Amino acid sequence: MTLNKEQERLAKAYSTQQDHEEWLEWGPYLSERQWGTVREDYSSDGNAWDYFPHDQARSRAYRWGEDGLAGISDPKQKLCFALSLWNGNDPILKERLFGLTNSEGNHGEDVKEYYFYQDNTPTHSYMKWLYKYPQKAFPYQDLIDENARRKQFPHSMEYELIDTGIFEEDRYFDVQVEYAKSSPTDVLVKIKVTNHGPDKAPIHLLPTLWFRNTWSWFFDVKEPVIEGVTKGNVGILKASSDADGSTDEMALYCENPEELFFVDNETNNKKLFNSENKTKYPKDGINDHLIHGTASVNPELKGSKSSAYYYFELESGASQEINLRFTADLDNQVPFGDAFEKVFTDRIAEADTFYENISPTTLSDEQKMIQRQAYAGMLWSKQYYLYVVSDWLKGDPVGPTPPESRNRNKEWSHFYADNILTMPDKWEYPWFAAWDLCFQTVVFSRVDIEFAKKQLLFLSHEWYMSPKGAIPAYEWSFSDINPPLHAWAALKIYEIDKELNGDKADTQFLADIFRHCLMNFTWWVNQVDKDNNNLFEGGFLGLDNISIINRSDLSNLEQRLGVGVNMNQSDGTSWVGMFCLKMMDIANVLSVENHSEYAHLVSKFFQHFVFVADAMNMNRTECNINLWDDEDEFYYDFLTVYEQPTKYHSVKLRSLVGVIALFPVATIDFTKLEKHSAKSLQERLDWFLDKHPELLDLVKTTSEKDKNKMLLSFVNPERLVKILLRVFDELEFLSPHGIRGISKVYEDNPYTLDLQRNNVTLQEQYAPAESLNQAFGGNSNWRGPVWFPINFLLIETLLKYNEFLGEDFQVEYPSKSGNMMHLGDIAKDLSKRLIGIFEKDQNGNRPVFGGNQTFQKDERWNNNILFYEYFHGDIGAGIGASHQTGWTGLVAELLQTLK
Repeated sequence: MTLNKEQERLAKAYSTQQDHEEWLEWGPYLSERQWGTVREDYSSDGNAWDYFPHDQARSRAYRWGEDGLAGISDPKQKLCFALSLWNGNDPILKERLFGLTNSEGNHGEDVKEYYFYQDNTPTHSYMKWLYKYPQKAFPYQDLIDENARRKQFPHSMEYELIDTGIFEEDRYFDVQVEYAKSSPTDVLVKIKVTNHGPDKAPIHLLPTLWFRNTWSWFFDVKEPVIEGVTKGNVGILKASSDADGSTDEMALYCENPEELFFVDNETNNKKLFNSENKTKYPKDGINDHLIHGTASVNPELKGSKSSAYYYFELESGASQEINLRFTADLDNQVPFGDAFEKVFTDRIAEADTFYENISPTTLSDEQKMIQRQAYAGMLWSKQYYLYVVSDWLKGDPVGPTPPESRNRNKEWSHFYADNILTMPDKWEYPWFAAWDLCFQTVVFSRVDIEFAKKQLLFLSHEWYMSPKGAIPAYEWSFSDINPPLHAWAALKIYEIDKELNGDKADTQFLADIFRHCLMNFTWWVNQVDKDNNNLFEGGFLGLDNISIINRSDLSNLEQRLGVGVNMNQSDGTSWVGMFCLKMMDIANVLSVENHSEYAHLVSKFFQHFVFVADAMNMNRTECNINLWDDEDEFYYDFLTVYEQPTKYHSVKLRSLVGVIALFPVATIDFTKLEKHSAKSLQERLDWFLDKHPELLDLVKTTSEKDKNKMLLSFVNPERLVKILLRVFDELEFLSPHGIRGISKVYEDNPYTLDLQRNNVTLQEQYAPAESLNQAFGGNSNWRGPVWFPINFLLIETLLKYNEFLGEDFQVEYPSKSGNMMHLGDIAKDLSKRLIGIFEKDQNGNRPVFGGNQTFQKDERWNNNILFYEYFHGDIGAGIGASHQTGWTGLVAELLQTLK
């Protein structure tokens, strides 16, 4: 197959041969928010947001990373580049994105800016980013105050930047940043500013180059230096090697700057802590010099942080463009000109070709645009992530001894992250999340499959995974449990690899992940099955507040009841059942190459699945625990209250917790198995039929047309129909835009659970948008909205059932409509509903933008897609984190497979 130019660059980037070229050396690896993160929190009470707030970020050196606007860095984030702005009215430079802390918003943490990832390629040979910068003073306090007021009214939506009126009369600048690589170490930059307001308006641009502070925390470490020179109309910022000499010298060539500013990337101790500064020119010196006229920049034109300064007064509708070149060529005599322009022309054309080769020809131009922006969001959301827990816990050589109460993640002292990772959202979630990452890798596999594989392997390696086999969840609490999706993601990547490369698909990657997943599976069955009965717990399992009970912390309920409790989780048990089948499927694939090593594991995971399925489905009369409810014909969590006598409560709240029971499904075709595997599995099946025929009655379905095929699932076809009647009911789960988090029947009739002890009664209501309360975090509402990851898995599940049961197997869709459809067509329709969130309807509106008329009607806004965390359960409007392409980027894969 002939590779296009971007594919050639990608191949060279991953090559281990002589043709290797470091095309991934510079990329969008800079964080978008470093303040307020766990890594920067050295407090005694663990309140990361308050310990390092936004207001201190411009004056205080970061310990573990850096942040900026449209930023890039090297793979270790030693040397960073980003854009700073000033409109002449703001009280501070716009050096980073502003948003609310977890306690300030009724959603929780929430970015309050408008920026868009418009384009990106896997090697970052071309990147494009857009920012909407108001011309009036940025309403920092208004956003804080009004959102605080709205917390008193749970039904209210977030108060967003556009709601402040600051964009009225189009009084804002479009600030567009483009990058194009001429070579791995030659990055060309265009910054274009356009005044959309009715009047002339000033704009100050400060492209900024700086070293991450790697020296202040240790003794006798030399601070690196950036020095400024001017040659004709070109200002040059020359960066020496960093503190440990691992970063090569680079130069930023700046065309026609007004001035060059230099400070040191050091904390302004005098301003923040009333103590002595290490330098006359601390980190916020450029801010203070430009806005307050202070002598706080180094006249000798050197320091570890520097900016080229540009000032323009733009007439209404006018634009101004500046050119920059960031390069290892320290003696470039002609950094700008026709050759500079040609690089951009070529890279844009090559990016077009790359994506044309990926997108199905059946997609409309609108759908291709949505898919390309989804991929752009994924690629822009790469971030260098540094977090060494042991060093973080004990503190730095230069610094005070941390208080004993500072012990977050103490049981993860082995954890050592020092990699480029895919983030769920580089502002709201600028840290990896285990199950998010699994979905992200599936999307990445279409554009950069090697990166996707590396991401899964990182979390599986011993410097991430615990010695017991647990996979870290996220930095706020590595010990929280996310759904075990590594095996699923690895298998999806392998299947996409086969689709793209046929026989060259990477089975070694599959084998590597399988070995790590064996450890993780062992941890699950030993640590998350409290009663050793194949019924699993796991806490909130990524579904935050979906339950009427805080499943991650039962202590509050225990205090109210005065006795102990335990909850067996339908979704926890279902995830383990799915884990079993995915491990069985992987073992099947690998047994073809090495039956002696893997063939017996096919039977092992088959056996384990059957016992988990039995626990899920059988009426456990010996312990009174029944996850399946015969009356409601749905799966529920089950609460045990250890009073005298012990009481058992089925938590009959219809939610995704029960829908997830459909996900464990696999087809076995004995004719396609390696002979040894087929024989071993058939022998195991015969043994079960002989010894435990009741175990297989529900979970095994044999094809009537082909006796060599068998379906394994928690539900047989009869039970599948009963569950889907609920799921496809428009009065319950089925919305115009996908499957809701809980049934809509609870909107007017909240679900109530009377525990009949100490007057404890629990209640839950359908909430299609923001959470109605702050219970269990309140930051991510699963009580009604549409979430892409679960919808994606449901679509995949329906296709698997359809593949086995065939088109003759049909169910009513929507329920009570009289319209019968097979599961394949239903899966296709669900995909269209999810994709439709981003597409223009017949009125030219995109559901994702809800009632925001600026986004809906203004041509400067409405083709810039935001991939929100979740979506209104009735109208599809985007809610939560506005750039969580991390898993909402799954829309790209839905489009890829849409026929």
